[in-house]
Amino acid sequence: MAIRIVSFAGSLRVGSFNKKLAHIAAIGAREAGADVVELDLRDFPLPLFDEDVEREQGTPANVKRLKEIMIPAAGLIIACPEYNSSVTAALKNAIDWVSRPAPGEGRLAAFNGKVGAIMSASPGALGGLRGLVTVRSVLSSIGVLVLPDQVAVPKAHEAFDEAGNLRDSAVHQAVKALGAKCTIVASKINA
Repeated sequence: MAIRIVSFAGSLRVGSFNKKLAHIAAIGAREAGADVVELDLRDFPLPLFDEDVEREQGTPANVKRLKEIMIPAAGLIIACPEYNSSVTAALKNAIDWVSRPAPGEGRLAAFNGKVGAIMSASPGALGGLRGLVTVRSVLSSIGVLVLPDQVAVPKAHEAFDEAGNLRDSAVHQAVKALGAKCTIVASKINA
């Protein structure tokens, strides 16, 4: 049975460069044998994390939906743009909600022990590299085994063709290879 990899971007924008990047990595994961679920955080609107909301209204339905998809996964592919040299509010908020414990779940069930592949695309010259430092730190602190490899695509507004592929074939292959590596490492850990 193929392992599950969940792929998504930390952006809500419809034409997000990082959604395109996550999709390319997902193709690499599929080619390596994974059952890949591609998510769009835009389809899972969440209130800002607030323990009072959680206590008074319970866990939001979209958090439960995300957990149902993420808990069985062995790996996570996350493409995250850099907002002001850091992680996006959408990604951090989703992580904060999904990390909350529910009765009968293990600690950090949607993250702990998963393999993570991170990447970014940004119009800037560093390709979102500074934001990846924060993403790596957050994921590592909640038990994700983040691969040392990562990809940062600069000048993202020029990097993709009309079909959503990266114009630079070497970078395109590097992104696919990162998705494949996530699958391979997660398969070995879960063997």
